[in-house]
Amino acid sequence: MSRRKSREAALRALYEMDVVKAQSAEALNHLEIMEEDLGADKLFLNEIVCGIEDHLSEIDDFIKKYAIGWSLARMPIIDRSLLRLAIYELMYRDDIPPSVSINEAVELAHKYSNNDSGKFINGVLGKIVKENFDAELGLPQ
Repeated sequence: MSRRKSREAALRALYEMDVVKAQSAEALNHLEIMEEDLGADKLFLNEIVCGIEDHLSEIDDFIKKYAIGWSLARMPIIDRSLLRLAIYELMYRDDIPPSVSINEAVELAHKYSNNDSGKFINGVLGKIVKENFDAELGLPQ
């Protein structure tokens, strides 16, 4: 089971949670119903979706602080969801190097969003890492 597939499935769940204000359990249940085999690490998928829901306020505060000139409401839903996913990994998953979280978010932006999204997401996440992590070790400061 692939973490990339888990992130893609998480993106779908986060999108649903954002658009219809679903709870994580409901969005994850819809994923299970719609796709028999997600090709995802289901434990990882559940941990990140539920973790984002649990820490949404703190994650959104980071987005507001570092996405200069962008309000959450103005941001495309996919970009907002990808930032939430990557910031959750950066802040709450010490088993994932920051470079992996950033690269995955940028790759998913190229696949699912518009042409400028990858640069935007990379810039926001780069600022967060630069100001909040020990760049050499990738650890929170």
